[in-house]
Amino acid sequence: MTTMAHDHGGNTAAALRTGPDTSQYGAMVGAMPTFTREEIMHLGDLARIALTDEEITRMQSELNVIAESIDSVQEVATDDVEPTANPVPLEAYLRPDVPVTPLPQSEVLAAAPATADGMFVAPRILGEE
Repeated sequence: MTTMAHDHGGNTAAALRTGPDTSQYGAMVGAMPTFTREEIMHLGDLARIALTDEEITRMQSELNVIAESIDSVQEVATDDVEPTANPVPLEAYLRPDVPVTPLPQSEVLAAAPATADGMFVAPRILGEE
């Protein structure tokens, strides 16, 4: 892919402001629309990416597989499932924030594999300077 957009006869600036016309999808409840070559080219224009014919064909196929997968998920019977926004409670399980006496430096450094001058010693990871 390259990063140049090409014009396919559409007004990209107007499409950015208004978005694509989705009014025809209103009657298609439960059915995802398939993506046309023109829509894939339009998406490329919006992203300012020039797509080859091969890339358009591949992306059209991949996006249609994704749309079919979404459609199959929408077919799951959920009439008896309570709607939920969060599957877990929105409560933070934190300990009380109370001041405590820190460990002495000597005790902390005693647990380290290597120390020098009251600090941890670690191997160099970025090479020699």
